Amino acid sequence: MHESQQAYQSLFTTNMGFASGERIVIFSDIIRDDEEVTPQDQDRRTRLLSTANDMADFCTQHYGNTTFVAFPATPASGAEPPIEAWRAVYGEQVVEQLQTADLLKKLLEKTVTSQELAAAKAIVLAQSTEVCDIVIALANNSTSHTNFRKLACAAKTRFASLPHFDPTMFQTSMCVDWLALAERTERLVVALNQGSWVHISAPNGTDMHICKEGRRAEGDDGLLTKSGSFGNLPAGEAYLAPLEGKSYGTMVIEWGPTAKLSAPLHLTVKKGSVDTIAGVDPLRQRLEALFERNSACRNLAELGIGTNDRASRPDNVLEAEKILGTIHLALGDNMGFGGTVAAPFHEDYVIYEPTVIVEQADGAKTVILQSGRLLV
Repeated sequence: MHESQQAYQSLFTTNMGFASGERIVIFSDIIRDDEEVTPQDQDRRTRLLSTANDMADFCTQHYGNTTFVAFPATPASGAEPPIEAWRAVYGEQVVEQLQTADLLKKLLEKTVTSQELAAAKAIVLAQSTEVCDIVIALANNSTSHTNFRKLACAAKTRFASLPHFDPTMFQTSMCVDWLALAERTERLVVALNQGSWVHISAPNGTDMHICKEGRRAEGDDGLLTKSGSFGNLPAGEAYLAPLEGKSYGTMVIEWGPTAKLSAPLHLTVKKGSVDTIAGVDPLRQRLEALFERNSACRNLAELGIGTNDRASRPDNVLEAEKILGTIHLALGDNMGFGGTVAAPFHEDYVIYEPTVIVEQADGAKTVILQSGRLLV
């Protein structure tokens, strides 16, 4: 068995807990003609599509009942995948019922109300035997924060999201001691859940006060073997959705999803939302355009702390946000993990060498990271 096939086997046995007879869907995406990508990103995304296809061939040969779908890349992480992905995961009958009930278009546009989402969930659960058992999302843009993913997990699908994945990660951050990572992640989750606020400072000028009141931290440990499990691969983070409307401070971005910025951006956060951006990197114009189209994209959506000691590369946010001793802050959608904001956008920004202090309601404070060194 080739090295890549051994990596696929490890993913399905260790991370996904594959059982005989289960139905697998693997999907990836294709660079659109109107996308502007660097030569390095074009190379990675070409290899990513090829790897997804190769993985599907491996699964068909060794596990059977595997569907592969490739579609033009979505506009951004957090945007819903196209209808062909829904058909592959949910089956034609579910898709037709969602269309008949005038729900599919609203799901795809992320304009669905809570009542309509509940109606869509009822349709999916009524046909849950038609929904696949395992999804491996190898699209470049993340489908983690989508109705597509949430409904699949409600139907007990185990869902692994690998946005911006580079196949070389099979030899690095995917070769971690998963049990040790899980224990480390759980210690951080427990420490975070003792507080009501979290104070973050870093050498790059980041100084954020994040409100955690009423919210629970969770762990992403890469062991997606239980029904309805969801997480990133490579994994390794403790994360939470800050309480909307409360967090404040300065957030400094030095790295985008796949490259270092030409100069840092300084984001001022007031009442849980980005108020202003200062800086000259083109990411500023992209963010401001997103904010103009949909103010929900301004939302401070996530605080995460990395726990993967085999993760190291800063130029790929999927791995960078898992680096042990880093933190990441995300903007946009947080509906899928305890928040209340729906947006067609979710993007993480990694901050290095942070000091993280958990502040309890009685005023007690616990330092859990000191200049990037884990203390719990």
